[in-house]
Formats: sequence, C-alpha cells, structure tokens
Amino acid sequence: MLNGHGDDSYRYGRKITLNFSSNVYHHTSLAPLFRHLENCWEQVRSYPEPSPHAVESQLAQAMGISAESVCLTSGATEAIYLIAQTFSGRRSCILSPTFSEYADACRLHGHQVRSIYTTDHLPKDADIVWICNPNNPTGAVLPHDEMKRLTAQHPDVLFVIDQSYEDFTPRMLFSPHEAAALSNVILLHSLTKRFGIPGLRVGYLTARQEWTARIRRNKMPWSVNTLALEAALFLTEHEKDFRIDLQSLLEERARVAGQLEALRIAEVWPGETHFLLARLRMGKASALKDYLAETHGMLIRDAGNFEGLDERYFRIAVQSPEEDDRLLAAIGEWMFSI
Repeated sequence: MLNGHGDDSYRYGRKITLNFSSNVYHHTSLAPLFRHLENCWEQVRSYPEPSPHAVESQLAQAMGISAESVCLTSGATEAIYLIAQTFSGRRSCILSPTFSEYADACRLHGHQVRSIYTTDHLPKDADIVWICNPNNPTGAVLPHDEMKRLTAQHPDVLFVIDQSYEDFTPRMLFSPHEAAALSNVILLHSLTKRFGIPGLRVGYLTARQEWTARIRRNKMPWSVNTLALEAALFLTEHEKDFRIDLQSLLEERARVAGQLEALRIAEVWPGETHFLLARLRMGKASALKDYLAETHGMLIRDAGNFEGLDERYFRIAVQSPEEDDRLLAAIGEWMFSI
C-alpha cells in the first residue's frame, strides 16, 4: 500500500504544521544527533558497510545477545519483506486489523494470506502468524504470558511479532533474549519509532541465529545508508539522553480519548500506547482529514483502509497538550459544520 499510509502531507497544497498522522512523537529533541551528523558528511563519499556489523554488534551488546541474532534493516518494513521473501510460498495468517505491509509483503512473495481476528483458535494449516504488538492501528497489547502460551502451544508455527512500538507501552513484551532462544519467534524492532527519525529508516530484527542467517542471504548489500548507520550508532550509544516520558504520553492519550468521548464526536478503541484509534459517530474520516489539512494545516490518519475497519475510523498520535487541544477544537469545528 505505497500511498495508503499516514504522513502524506504531499497530497495537500497547504503546509502541514501539526502532524498527528504517523505514530511518531515529534517532541524528542534531536539536536545532539543533528550535531553529530553534521560531522559525518564526508563519509558519504564512501560506501557504508555492505553488512552493518558495527551497529548489529552494538545493539547486541546492549541487549545481551549474540550479534548473529541481530539483523539491521532499512526500517522495520525491510525486515517484513525480507521475512516474507525468506519464507516464500507459506500459509500466512495476519492478526487484523493491522499494518498493511505484512499482507502486501506476503502476497508479493507468493504466500496464501488469511486475516484472523483472534488468537484463540489458529487455523490448523498456518505456517506463519504475523502479530503487531503493540498493534497498529488499535494500540492494543497482547500480554506477555498470553504470547508465551501461544508460541508454546504452536511450536511448528513461526510467529513474526512486530514490536516497533515496544518503547511506548508499559506492558511487558517478548525480549530479544527470549526471541534468540526460541525456535519459532522473530521479533521486529524500530529505531525509527523509538527516536522519531522516520526519514532515516533504521530497524532490526532479533531471532535465533538460524533464522537471521537465512534472512541475511536475501538482504541487499548497503541497504542501510551511511548516515542512518551513524545515527543508529550514536543513538544506541546515547540512548539515556533521549528518554521518553511515557507516563505523560499515556496520560495525554487518556485525556484526548476522554475529550473525544465527552464531545460525543467519536468512540475510541481501548489501547495501551501513545496513539489512538477512533470511530466517528457520523461523517467520514476522509472528509475530516481533508478539512483539518486544508483549513488548519493539521494531518491525521484516515484508517478506513485497514482491513476490518470502515470509512469512519481515524488514528492520531498524541503530541503536546497544546497541540492536542488545537486538534480537538478543529475536530469540533468540523462536526458542527457537517
């Protein structure tokens, strides 16, 4: 779904000044990273490492696992397509509604794709189950104990678990150490989301060495560019300088959800991370999105193209209270105008 995601400000003639559409928190100060990258421009005259061992080793050391269990990718999306390619032609079940790239990648590589809406009874012929946890777009989190039980009950099923939003929930999730020890789990991770750098495209997967070795065989050389590698090294080395005030973000999400409910504008899906999914009580999300962009320079995510959702769903990632209040006021304006 090349053109169906958020962050599509290019579609509008008016400049977007407030972006709630991608699940990125925009108030992490990146000034130290920018200063570091200013000193790295000369490196673009040379090729980066064909296989990014330096970053993988640094990540592995921080997680307490072997570097062979880490595979760096150009965002978590490259990891999704690499996994689909490595296990081409399988029967894949996707816990929905969720990120569309799992299905797109699987279809590209000849998988039989089926959407499922619960993990209570997995199809008996499933080879791979794709789960986003915390889930995009709902923000729901499957508990760690439930995930452990699920993977143990189905040892012949490969579970691809996208934990791109793991830093934005207080709930316990699978650890890279667990993934490296299990024979049927591959975890996806995102520096893009953790540090708010979607333009640099840096992600990685963790798994048993046999899986990462197979996946690496399909990986293009130099898929992660020099500046992205430098950013990954710098950010992982200085991670403590880029702390997220998760409690404040979750409190703000709860406040925004409560305001939407109190205004009787929308019903909000229960979630446990910094973004929320809502369904308008009347009107279409596409119309609301266009109004906000063209009238107020604000961008939200029309979520009607997620499988299992309808044209009334939209998603927003909370930002500062002041910005969120401006968004709520603008949504209220739109509701009174229709």
